[in-house]
Amino acid sequence: MKRVHVAAAVIRGVDGRVLLARRADTQHQGGLWEFPGGKVEADESVASALSRELQEELGIQVTTARPLIKVQHDYPDKQVLLDVWEVSAFTGEPHGVEGQPLEWVAPRDLLSYAFPAANAPIVAAARLPADYLITPGELETPALLRGLQQAIAGGIKLVQLRAPNGYDPKYRDLAVDAVGLCAGKAQLMLKGPFEWLGDFPAAGWHMTSAQLRKHASQGRPLPKERWLAASCHNAEELALAELMGVDFVTLSPVQPTQTHPDAQPLGWEQAAQLISGFSKPVFLLGGVGPAEREKAWEAGAQGVAGIRAFWPQV
Repeated sequence: MKRVHVAAAVIRGVDGRVLLARRADTQHQGGLWEFPGGKVEADESVASALSRELQEELGIQVTTARPLIKVQHDYPDKQVLLDVWEVSAFTGEPHGVEGQPLEWVAPRDLLSYAFPAANAPIVAAARLPADYLITPGELETPALLRGLQQAIAGGIKLVQLRAPNGYDPKYRDLAVDAVGLCAGKAQLMLKGPFEWLGDFPAAGWHMTSAQLRKHASQGRPLPKERWLAASCHNAEELALAELMGVDFVTLSPVQPTQTHPDAQPLGWEQAAQLISGFSKPVFLLGGVGPAEREKAWEAGAQGVAGIRAFWPQV
């Protein structure tokens, strides 16, 4: 069965909302919501196909777009490759040229809409930012909370509270404070044993690769409303993350780092190869920061994760 190559768009308005279209009842996966786009023709670039489809479907001209995520999905009757771009600027007023209903939706509300199964990773990518802050492990609590507050005030939307010394009571106390600081402003990802999951309902969970290896076969320990992520370093761990149904991963180390000087870096080429076989959002980690964000996008990543690169100088 030949894989159908589709160009699709996460179109963002100036207020950050995302444009959805409803599929006609007569179409494959009819009646469900989707990210606008259509089939890439032979000898057509994805960017050209996207511009053409959005002009035909919505009456808009794309002016700024970048790759967001590629998703391979196999339905019983069809195999698709969704080549998804984020469109951040366009001219014209979007309207359903073919009579299809449209709706502007806040990213946090996307989970309330019914999409084709292949769209789940796109929904995650549309809800996630491009930067993932990991807190330093060596700071005393007051300095760490001060820095976290400053980072959030500076626009950070996704934070992992790092647990370098295992899961001790001090980390739990710190997590309570971090939950308060992030409330309504940033998504907090905690680390720790699954027994703690019920104690922090507002937080997502970022698993270590050891946890991933141990629990992957048991399936996802969280409902879809809560973020689940994992630390991955190779193709085997990415496969386990897919099996477990995580929402996103970090892939590391891309380049040499101070925190893990002995780890063999993947390099950009290998990182891009690993991402191409994985249909979930990936944050590249290890020797990267804001300066490498566009390079990460070109490699197929959601964005970049880091400690020093994003930590404010407090």
